[in-house]
Amino acid sequence: MSSATDTVPIPTTNHPPSPLHNRGFLRLMLYRVTTILSYQIVAVTVGWHVYELTRNPLSLGLIGLAEVIPFFCVAPFAGYLVDQLPRRKLGMVACSGLATTALILVLITLTWSPASKLWPIYAAIALGGCARAFLAPIYHALFARVLKREQFARGASFGSVAVQSGMVIGPAIGGILVGWAGTHVAYGTAVGFAVIAILALTRLQVTEPAPVLQRGPIFASIRDGLRFVFGNQIMLGAMALDMFAVLLGGAISLAPAFIKEILDYGPEGLGILRAAPALGAVSAGLYLARRPLQANAGRTMLLAVAGFGMCMIGFGLSTVFWISALILLLSGVCDGVSVVIRSTILQLSTPDHLRGRVSSIASIFIGSSNELGAFYAGSMARLLGLVPAVVLGGCVTIAVTAITAARAPRLRKLDMRELV
Repeated sequence: MSSATDTVPIPTTNHPPSPLHNRGFLRLMLYRVTTILSYQIVAVTVGWHVYELTRNPLSLGLIGLAEVIPFFCVAPFAGYLVDQLPRRKLGMVACSGLATTALILVLITLTWSPASKLWPIYAAIALGGCARAFLAPIYHALFARVLKREQFARGASFGSVAVQSGMVIGPAIGGILVGWAGTHVAYGTAVGFAVIAILALTRLQVTEPAPVLQRGPIFASIRDGLRFVFGNQIMLGAMALDMFAVLLGGAISLAPAFIKEILDYGPEGLGILRAAPALGAVSAGLYLARRPLQANAGRTMLLAVAGFGMCMIGFGLSTVFWISALILLLSGVCDGVSVVIRSTILQLSTPDHLRGRVSSIASIFIGSSNELGAFYAGSMARLLGLVPAVVLGGCVTIAVTAITAARAPRLRKLDMRELV
């Protein structure tokens, strides 16, 4: 069993102590939040930067491609390395990759001529995609070393809050800094957050697993992780359900078009619509941190994903801005419930020696679904129109939920107490 090595003594109660009383967990959360802030600031700033240089929407799509392709290629090997090497030190190297990405972009902004800027920018983003492939597997592996198993459910809820908060705050900081001080200051701030993440890991006192004396072939080891995931009906069902919900329900990526063409609202409305789902997810995470789900967790996850699909249908049909914002808030609540349950399943079901590989597989399932979902939503909107594309995505999400409920009875009947 994993043991927490950096805890503050608290009075014994009938319930497991809150993860927030654990210094190691707080430092791990600092690592998680600052890495998200770093790459979110870069993502917002580089989009503005590239569009300023080109005025070509295709160049924005190439930014996502430059990050996703390296991410997919590196993620399986990242999981293998997380299971073989000291996780804390590997995390420092990955954060150094984030810092280097932002630092290269600072230098490009200050020293390179406009005509020659694009390919180095894409190269820097590719480096960031490689570094990002390590971040989630390292987090999940260290999570199991700083908390006891009975704290995993509440810890996953706080982790969801940290992620969603970073997803809201990071773009806001990036946008403010670009407008107030310029792209070089925004990139420099991203460097600073990556350095803070390195320092958080430096201060993290945690026991590492015993070193593997004889390492198997790398592809065989990766195959072991795949075999474990695809042989676990509960984990595979939870991952697939979450992936399809994000992939098919990517309505938020079409928010600028809805603002302009349907909702008839000003540009400030875009920030409200983009923040609404994250606010809902944070609310769900905070609630589940106080009241972790145990009985009927699988049924609750299925209902949450179906609710997410219904919210997408409602958003597509709404013509009133504030109703649309409320629907997106509710979609965030549903998504937050699903994420917390999936994260808890991942932590409780995975043997420690496979945590890196399983987490990397999960990140391939889910980590890039936002980018692919945005591509899918844009393509369907171009083919069918805005409203039919979003409504269809919501309907298909509900259909996938029904199929999962029928084909994965163990997930449908899941009680979290069975996994502890």
